[in-house]
Amino acid sequence: MALQGLFSAFLVTAPPPRMPLPLSRTASKVCASKPVQCITIPVTKMDHDDCSASRRNADYPPSFWDYNIVKSLSSNYDEKKYTTLVDELKDDVKRLIHAETDVLAKLELLDSVQRLGLNYQFQKDIKQAIDVIYSADETLLGDDLHFTALWFRILREHGFAVSQDVFQKFIDETGHLKANLREDVKGLLSLYEASYFGFQGEDIIDKGKAFSKEHLKNSVQGESSPNMARKVNHALDMPLHWKLPRVEAIWYIDTYEQEPNMVPSLLKLAKLDYNIVQSVHQKEVSKLASWWVDIGLDKIPFARDRLVEHYFWANGIVSGPEYSAFRDMGTKIICLITTIDDVYDVYGSLEEVKLFTDYVDRWDITEIDKLPVHIKTVFLALFNTVNEIGYWTIRERDFNIIPYLSKQWANLCKAYLREATWYHSGYKPTMEEYMENASVSIGGLLMLFCAYFLTTEKITVEALDFIDKVPSIMWCPSILVRLTNDLGTSSHELARGDNLKAVQCYMNDTGASEEVSRKHVESLVYETWKILNKDLVGSYPFSEPFVSANPNIARTSQTFYQYGDGHGIPQHWTKDHLKSLLVEPFALSE
Repeated sequence: MALQGLFSAFLVTAPPPRMPLPLSRTASKVCASKPVQCITIPVTKMDHDDCSASRRNADYPPSFWDYNIVKSLSSNYDEKKYTTLVDELKDDVKRLIHAETDVLAKLELLDSVQRLGLNYQFQKDIKQAIDVIYSADETLLGDDLHFTALWFRILREHGFAVSQDVFQKFIDETGHLKANLREDVKGLLSLYEASYFGFQGEDIIDKGKAFSKEHLKNSVQGESSPNMARKVNHALDMPLHWKLPRVEAIWYIDTYEQEPNMVPSLLKLAKLDYNIVQSVHQKEVSKLASWWVDIGLDKIPFARDRLVEHYFWANGIVSGPEYSAFRDMGTKIICLITTIDDVYDVYGSLEEVKLFTDYVDRWDITEIDKLPVHIKTVFLALFNTVNEIGYWTIRERDFNIIPYLSKQWANLCKAYLREATWYHSGYKPTMEEYMENASVSIGGLLMLFCAYFLTTEKITVEALDFIDKVPSIMWCPSILVRLTNDLGTSSHELARGDNLKAVQCYMNDTGASEEVSRKHVESLVYETWKILNKDLVGSYPFSEPFVSANPNIARTSQTFYQYGDGHGIPQHWTKDHLKSLLVEPFALSE
């Protein structure tokens, strides 16, 4: 699809926006020379002037979580208790992965292992199997659409830029997909899922997406297999490539149980592993609930109290049990991003947020008494938390991250300030202006920066310099978070008097209707994913889990905003995801 309008230049080449903004020399010296410190302020001392009627209030609903209950979450699925059984089941699955079998059966097994949430358990084994499959002759695919599409999807998923020409045999002399494919529901489903791994300019993949989507919708009406109909509806609701792996695992474990080629040991391992990892996540969120209440930000009256939802964000970005440090500190960062966003968007006056931005830019607390107590409390929470993260990084990684991390916060606050200035002056930004700033103000770049240094075993200046230039692999997910957020929340935010969002900016630029503008923004989501798909097969001065964290942050956003604002105004699907993630284990048969 050819993009038109003011945003087209951004998506065709995906250049980084004109940022990050450099820190001043003074700020750099402050960051480099300041010792790690924490300052406290009694959060119970509230200035009555802080609650002035002249201030805005978004009237966000309170958290539906009782933090005393969250603190008490526990599970019987301790990893040590099940070590022997897990090892036995893993050995069974490894034998299956390395067994001599036909390529289609091997692809289907690997697909199931991944969708069951077990990819992290068998990374080396899966890679070895994929390498063997990639080296095999493509002619073995024959004219089987399901086989071809599954082969294409899994190889692209694992970093092989295989050609779309593998689908050329399914194109007729008129340039369209062959009519007889309409009856092959299994093949259409595989083609549909594969099409979301396309790159820009791949016309066959685009045709495959449109064709499979249309005929899958029609097939559901007459599908005789309830299990196949369920799979089709699940895929049409959201393609596999856009789903969070752990959320998909919840659904697929139930579905896999009904499969005729189900492997009992694989299913048992999937359920057991899910429960064990859930027990790890319960301990993490329990500890975070204590932090959230102790720091007092749950009592800030104008801000969103979303501690558990923010843990879901961090968990979505990197869910592996060995990365608890990222989920702990990442959740704290997301809590601060949201709270500070509400300072700029909802509560603070223009003069107050200018001061806030200046103090963050200089990383200096000496003049914060000029701020009202609620905003001062938020600033000190930021200052303390960043310094605590800096202390952890020095201790665990022997690297002073504070100058880099405080710079990222300065970039974010400057982007917030620009939006606040637009609001207070009544200025309507163009789509280009809005998206350039919004790629920063959404907070995705800051979170991805944290995902790098909190998960890598060795922090390098080379990688930090590369990240500082905002490569496309980071820029695209940030744009996706922004666009999906706008599609899900703009009506709520506009109602409270917020800045225009992407849909409204496009309407103002082009005169298009809201319906047309929303479809345009949706098309930008598709095109941005195509750019990100190409980025994901590139090489970088960093590795896993940071590479996967980039698409995962976009997937988390699409999970939250799929049906509306599942973050600011938590809806039933958010509650369901969180209950499955944290509360409800799978029942295990003896």
